[in-house]
Parts: sequence; C-alpha cells; structure tokens
Amino acid sequence: MHTLTPVDATATKAEKYELLLKQAEAILSSESDLIANMANLTALLKDTFNWFWIGFYRVDTESNQLILAPFQGPLACTRINHGKGVCGEVWATGKTQIVDDVNAHPNHIACSSLSQSEIVVPVRNEAGEITAVLDIDSDQLATFDEVDGQYLEQLVELLK
Repeated sequence: MHTLTPVDATATKAEKYELLLKQAEAILSSESDLIANMANLTALLKDTFNWFWIGFYRVDTESNQLILAPFQGPLACTRINHGKGVCGEVWATGKTQIVDDVNAHPNHIACSSLSQSEIVVPVRNEAGEITAVLDIDSDQLATFDEVDGQYLEQLVELLK
C-alpha cells in the first residue's frame, strides 16, 4: 500500500503536477494491469485537483468506438464514435485538445450539462497506437491550459 504526500494548498499548478507525477510513477510502476492503473490515476487526479469529471475511454477496434473505462465523477456517456465529440476527435487526430467552453464547441457531446470546459489527452501503447483517451471536465469555463496539457501527457506516458 502506498502513502501519498498531501498536496500543499498553496502550491502552483506545476508544483502539484510534479508531486502527482512522482506519486503516480511510484504507484503505477508496481502494477502491470492497465485498468487498475487507470483507476488509480483518476483517483490521484481527483484528489489533487477535484475537477468535475476525470476518466478514460478505451479504444474498441471491433465497434470503432471509445468505451467508458475507470473514472471519477457522475455518470458518463458509455460509448463515443470515432471522430465524434472532443474524445472522438482526439482519437482521430492523436493530439491533445483543450476546450475553454464546451457549449461553443460544435462537435461536443453533452454527457452532463454541468461540464463547461474540457481537456482530452490521447493514451498510446509502446507501438504508438492510441489505445485510450484521458478525458477531464470542469464545471468552470477555461479551466485548462498548456501546463495541464504538458503534464497530463507525461502522466499518461506512465500507462505504457
């Protein structure tokens, strides 16, 4: 069992991510199961930042859909088609996407009317193929920036 260092409430966003990276590496390095690691990573992110919704959608090549995987937050969409919504767009393009106002995004899928901004990061396997996406929603506008993108990309690298 791991003991986590509490995050200092006065820490900057980057400092919180630096601590989170160390904690995630310690926890994830001792477990090989992807689903277990996704579950722990969502819990770490929820405990650190307390965003509205944090979760993964895994790629299902048979159905050509993203399927809901471990998450923290209220009920969510279960399946998302390739290219649809922000998650489906990230799967299609392979690039992290930050949406300051989901209500102004023409392809947004509203799983919850409380979601106001979003960041989605592709998760790749050792071969570089997208196997999942990390989806994070906030109930505030313009919550996410390039700092989040940079650190979240580093975090999902730990899932390889």
